[in-house]
Amino acid sequence: MGFLTGKTAIITGGGFAALKDGSAGSIGYGIATAYAKEGANLVLTGRNVKKLEDAKERLEGEFGIRVLAVQADVNAGADNEAVVQGVVDAAMAEFGRIDVLVNNAQASASGVPLADNTTDQFNLAIYSGLYATFYYMKACHPHLKETRGSVINFASGAGLFGNFGQAAYAAAKEGIRGMTRVAATEWGPDGINVNVVCPLAWTAQLEKFQDEYPDAFAANVHMPPMGHYGNVETEIGRVVVQLANPDFKFMSGETLVLEGGMGQRP
Repeated sequence: MGFLTGKTAIITGGGFAALKDGSAGSIGYGIATAYAKEGANLVLTGRNVKKLEDAKERLEGEFGIRVLAVQADVNAGADNEAVVQGVVDAAMAEFGRIDVLVNNAQASASGVPLADNTTDQFNLAIYSGLYATFYYMKACHPHLKETRGSVINFASGAGLFGNFGQAAYAAAKEGIRGMTRVAATEWGPDGINVNVVCPLAWTAQLEKFQDEYPDAFAANVHMPPMGHYGNVETEIGRVVVQLANPDFKFMSGETLVLEGGMGQRP
């Protein structure tokens, strides 16, 4: 029995995606696996219904927890507040509580130089990342206040270090970091801790980035000093689990860079 048994975590972008070798290649699914191993029931969101259904089948079958899979897409043409509120309402109807919110979902046109970025490409990153995080945090706040829960948001080294061809992505991620720090200040009295993770893991999305934008990949993606890219479950997901652990409750407003020795800052 894990410390999250009987509790509920919402994980955006939690569908299953496979690497070319067939293994799990989604940070969201890696996080979901780590939470399932601690006994949490899960609400997984994403744009791709098949990936969500695959994740639900795998996690429920292997770990015996309950998974609610909800198709949801925050984008420039949607009533996004209603979309997100629908997810939160479904979570409460199914499980009756929300203990953890993990804002992992993000889409972007990485590899496109700033001068060539279109408004649509910029909106893709801002809506799927920054706006989605904003709406989920707002909608979950009253429920997290009741459970004195945790929020884990996702940013990136792209924003920390100004990666080539990732202007929109970096803007979304740095916006998320700023909003996280404000929430840590405002929500601390509610017993909610709010932190940020900047991961580097080998994912299906990174494989696609390498195939589609080899020059930008070579400029931005380097082997960490540890000699390997992070594992989506054991080296990213487990940290995200611990950020919801009562032992880490006093840590809030922080950015954790999980890049195997890269991304060191003063």
